[in-house]
Amino acid sequence: MNYLHKAFTGKRGDIVVVKLEKQANVKLMDGFNYQLYRNGLNYKYYGGLAKVSPAKVIVPSRGRWHAVIDSDTSEETVEASIKVIKHE
Repeated sequence: MNYLHKAFTGKRGDIVVVKLEKQANVKLMDGFNYQLYRNGLNYKYYGGLAKVSPAKVIVPSRGRWHAVIDSDTSEETVEASIKVIKHE
C-alpha cells in the first residue's frame, strides 16, 4: 500500500491542509481506524477524494489523529505535503 501519513495531536477546529500534485484521497482518522486501514479492513474517516489543491479537512475533536493521503490505485505514487493549522 502506497500512502503518505502524518500523525498529530489536534483539537476541534484545527485544519489539515494538504497540497497535492494530482487528485488523491485525503483521509483523517483516529488511531483505531488507522490500524484498521493499515490492516486492509473496513474503517471510518473524514475527508475523501480531493480533486483540487489545497484540500482541507477540519479536525472534529481533541485527540491523536492520522492524516493519510493515498491514490485511487495502489500502483500510483502520491506526492503531497501535509500541514496542520492550529485553531485558536
